[in-house]
Amino acid sequence: MTTTSTPPAGPVEAPVSVPQHVRDLVARVTGDEKHDPSAHSTLDVVWALYDRVLRVDPAHPDDPDRDRFLLSKGHGPASTYAVLAAKGFFPTAWLDDVASFDSPLGHHPDRTLVPGIEIGSGSLGHGLPIGVGLALGLRGRSPARVVVLVGDAELDEGSNAEAIQVAGRFGLGNLTCVVVDNHSDSLGWPGGIASRFALEGWAAAEARTSDTPRLTAALRHAEPDRPTVVVVDTTPARANGVAA
Repeated sequence: MTTTSTPPAGPVEAPVSVPQHVRDLVARVTGDEKHDPSAHSTLDVVWALYDRVLRVDPAHPDDPDRDRFLLSKGHGPASTYAVLAAKGFFPTAWLDDVASFDSPLGHHPDRTLVPGIEIGSGSLGHGLPIGVGLALGLRGRSPARVVVLVGDAELDEGSNAEAIQVAGRFGLGNLTCVVVDNHSDSLGWPGGIASRFALEGWAAAEARTSDTPRLTAALRHAEPDRPTVVVVDTTPARANGVAA
């Protein structure tokens, strides 16, 4: 039987809710509105990571010991762009000109053009396999963590199943997969998403975007000898079967 874990108890922190000025920055990213739900569902997680978890420095975006954040669902980069701009990786003015002829910001992120972007992404199913290779290459050479954000529907891609298996077998304690679960997958996962990872030896935790202290604790948690998955439910909390 597999179980999911509760993040270790620690000091109670103030909520990490996304500041209004960051939400305003997201609203400035236009031109790809069909992917707004995908992009906006990641905002709470990306903000929590950059504000409370990741060891990154906008003044030194190529520091070899930096933590790596890989946005696998790159077809919705608006929230990541807004958070990177808010943290000083590039000017906020870039957000007003996304996907123009000479803009470095495209509807899919480009690591060669955008400070803070680690991979070019958007073709689903690539981020976690890349993250496994990156974590394996960094293990024993750097204190860096590799954090990969995927969507729940993206897990239908077979490449993710292989990456989940390999990461568990290699015991990649420096790898975290964050699954943003907006219940958009077509096939579902028997026993739930977290149990699929736990079956392959991952440490598994679940959180909601509405429970910011738990979310932050789960994102910070890592174990030395196995990878971690955090499944984040982005849908409104339900009471008696009714969405709150």
